[in-house]
Amino acid sequence: MTVKYVASATLPTQWGQFTIHGFEEQESGKEHIALTLGEISSAAPLLCRVHSECLTGDCLFSLRCDCGPQLQAAMESIAEEGRGLLLYLRQEGRGIGLLNKIKAYALQDSGADTVEANVQLGFEPDSRDYQICKPMLDHFQVKALRLMTNNPRKVDALHDMGFEVPEIIPIHTKANPHNESYLAVKVDKLGHMK
Repeated sequence: MTVKYVASATLPTQWGQFTIHGFEEQESGKEHIALTLGEISSAAPLLCRVHSECLTGDCLFSLRCDCGPQLQAAMESIAEEGRGLLLYLRQEGRGIGLLNKIKAYALQDSGADTVEANVQLGFEPDSRDYQICKPMLDHFQVKALRLMTNNPRKVDALHDMGFEVPEIIPIHTKANPHNESYLAVKVDKLGHMK
């Protein structure tokens, strides 16, 4: 996968001033970003979150998922530590895209769970691909990560790409009546950590 670094700029947030970095996949034109804070080139394992885009959760504050709260918790943790990296990957809806995600929501409204809805639409339960992480992490010369995740697939993918993950830090968010079954399905069917 060929990825081109495009530009960096400051990004003030409610948690502190991050630096935002833009990357573009050469084959598809898909754009991804990274947020950094503090000195990240140290050999010490870096606090990191690999976050897949969720427009409905991250930007529209949907209560159907826990994506927005996970993103915010990761940014807050990085700011508290004073050093870290967040990779924001543009692979909406577990890799099926925004419009298919809305179709999956409609199936969920009719009784399907999140995995069943993706399968009914002809997709894998989780179609996300983490290969984009390698050139982005290589750009920052990161070798070892303290990874904030509940998803063991991310850990396995990073190990397979040659990165060390000496620590896994689960991100716990508060369940609500709209996402309780979604969170249970992530644990029961997708193997996520509680």
